[in-house]
Amino acid sequence: MRKALLHLKNSDPVLAKIIERVGAYKCRHEAPEFQSVARAIVYQQLHGKAAATIFGRLVALAGDPLTPQGVLKLSVEQMRGAGLSKQKLSYLRDLAERTQRGELDFARLPELSDDEVIAHLTRVKGIGVWTAHMFLMFALKRPNVLPVGDLGIQTAIRKHYKKRKLLKPEQMEKIARCWEPYRSVACWYLWRSLDVKPPEG
Repeated sequence: MRKALLHLKNSDPVLAKIIERVGAYKCRHEAPEFQSVARAIVYQQLHGKAAATIFGRLVALAGDPLTPQGVLKLSVEQMRGAGLSKQKLSYLRDLAERTQRGELDFARLPELSDDEVIAHLTRVKGIGVWTAHMFLMFALKRPNVLPVGDLGIQTAIRKHYKKRKLLKPEQMEKIARCWEPYRSVACWYLWRSLDVKPPEG
């Protein structure tokens, strides 16, 4: 990690100030399994505390750790009772069915490239590129991910790099070019710079 921080400090004076202010890098990771993607689906567009409550209820019903079999044994009524919207429960069931059929193979994901992981995961209903990016960063520990669709990263770049408008993905890529190959680390610091907890649960 010392090598990554040294690179980021030397290549970007704006980020160097953020790193000094935020302090030590303390990123929490989770296992690259079914449960981490299911959690990401539950957390989509919800406040952290509300999402944690719903996810806790789901695990209490389906079993800990969450498995495809556990999700598929639940009725629609049980899942709705846990607080899941119709849309999200359909996403979770699609994820569970595809995993059970072997279409989604979590054991294979660590061997795939970032782009291949994104393509693999986004076949599931309700999983977009943002969710795939979070999985790459916080489950597969990929060091060079730039989630251009993340509002926190957008906000932090606008604030620290004095940009007036929302940036297009290619503009974000341009700013982040000097962070390579440690864009994930840079993003963690950007989230923390806003006093926002990174979306790792």
